[in-house]
Amino acid sequence: MYLHGFTDPRIIEYDTLTSEERWNEYTDIILANPPFMSPKGGIKPHKRFSVQATRSEVLFVDYIAEHLTPTGRAAIIVPEGIIFQSGTAYKQLREMLVKKYLVAVISLPAGVFNPYSGVKTSIIILDRRLSQKTDSILFAKIENDGFGLGAQRRSIDKNDLPAAAHNIKAWMDSLQSEGSFDLSAANNLTLVEKVIINGNGEYNLSGDRYRQKDAKKSVFDLMPFQSVCTLEYGSSLPQDKRIEGPYPVLGSNGITGHHNEFLVEGPTIIVGRKGSAGEVVYVSENCFPIDTTYYVKRVNPENCDIKYLYYVLKELNLPNLKGGAGIPGLNRNDVYEAIQIPIPPLDAQKEIVAEIESYQKIIDGARQVVENYQSRIHVESDWPVVKFEDAPFQIIDGDRGANYPSKEDFSPSGHCLFLNTKNVRSDGFRFNEDDLEFISEEKDNALRKGRLERGDVLLTTRGTIGNTAFYGDAVKFDRIRINSGMLIFRPDANKLSGRYLFHFFQSENFRAQREAIVSGAAQPQLPIRSLNDAIIPLPPFETQNIIVADIENELRLVDDNKQLVKLFEGKVKAAINRVWDEAK
Repeated sequence: MYLHGFTDPRIIEYDTLTSEERWNEYTDIILANPPFMSPKGGIKPHKRFSVQATRSEVLFVDYIAEHLTPTGRAAIIVPEGIIFQSGTAYKQLREMLVKKYLVAVISLPAGVFNPYSGVKTSIIILDRRLSQKTDSILFAKIENDGFGLGAQRRSIDKNDLPAAAHNIKAWMDSLQSEGSFDLSAANNLTLVEKVIINGNGEYNLSGDRYRQKDAKKSVFDLMPFQSVCTLEYGSSLPQDKRIEGPYPVLGSNGITGHHNEFLVEGPTIIVGRKGSAGEVVYVSENCFPIDTTYYVKRVNPENCDIKYLYYVLKELNLPNLKGGAGIPGLNRNDVYEAIQIPIPPLDAQKEIVAEIESYQKIIDGARQVVENYQSRIHVESDWPVVKFEDAPFQIIDGDRGANYPSKEDFSPSGHCLFLNTKNVRSDGFRFNEDDLEFISEEKDNALRKGRLERGDVLLTTRGTIGNTAFYGDAVKFDRIRINSGMLIFRPDANKLSGRYLFHFFQSENFRAQREAIVSGAAQPQLPIRSLNDAIIPLPPFETQNIIVADIENELRLVDDNKQLVKLFEGKVKAAINRVWDEAK
């Protein structure tokens, strides 16, 4: 408190949840980030809480709300359970908040509390006086807070907080003055009537579910979800009850096996209910969806093409409606309440499907190229093939001694980049700003090994094994040390091209060897002693350069196919989006 400018903080220590000692004291303003964790068996609170609960987050929010003066205000950071958990105590708490206290909910992205916790949280704003002057709750969605959401939390140029704070305050000021506030120009804000939040008695405080309702309008008739199709429960089918057969068994993550009976005739649509909740899969054949899924039943098949419905449901982003702590779930009543489906004439539906499927053929073909490409070096009979221990390169590992950097030696910037295995991917370096760690000049000078030189090739030997990178002139960092999860290969520049070695490590020639010598089941690694027995073909230097040029031409074609996938995925999205008209 002193470090935050409170030179004479008044701190009172007592157990607010089990002691009634100060229950009758009230406060004008409360700012809190209360503990989320509950001890095993829950908390045993006193009996004066309005909501009977054993969870700490429920009890603390209840306590704060009930201890505001008649003009009191509060801002509380809460976990997602408070927002949409379906337990009785959670629902009772949300009902009390909506009816008497709540004015705004600010959704924060997961990661704002890194490096301590990546948990998803929200801020709820309570104001006893203003809550009675409005029949609506304001929902704000923060996607960026000025810092990256990785462990390092480095500064970025995207920050939604200033605009959100300004707009939320302006809205609350308009309530105070009984004026008006135009939300149409405010990004990521949604105003929802309390009667809608009440809905089916869940008092769900997830802004995404209400944004979903108003997100799209259509040039065609919008039909309530249940008038077009319903979500029917899959059936339990334990592993010991399955008899091998021709019919795929579908779980929320896709096919989990096969059975000799089917539950649903194909073609059908499967929607994840638990786990991968809201994910949509098209199945062309008879199948058996299990109880972690829904299957889609069309109300009027003559007026609704099954493939058209599949593409629409994919576009509606049903995972936004999932909720629940632990394993996330999709409540079909939430879908029925939130979603409407545009139904153009059947001929128009079929035209849309035909267009999308023509694009999908291109996407599938391009993906086949991307997913199946593996460079291979055709070895000529007159090329020497040597073991690594005899090859024209040095193998250099990182310094593992007493001078190896400890956690406090790292900083977001500094003299020398200290390379982590996550900075080396299957196709080269990956320098994500949130993942970079630097050491000081003093620490760099104290290390004996592991300094990169231009022309070196890296190979990861622990964690994700076999990733490789070439330290060429295009890499912007001049000083790099490696950690102990990788090795440096320093080629003799007169005999071995660094780029040839780099592509050799990526090739099928080396992959098969690598997989044969990996050791350790729990923590696999590539020991140097085992690598010494690996072999590498050594064509003439000019031939190495030709091989490199050929492989890099192939890789450019692979990249072109990646771009093709992205381009035609955009065309698919545009085709289905033509049934929507945001301006209408």
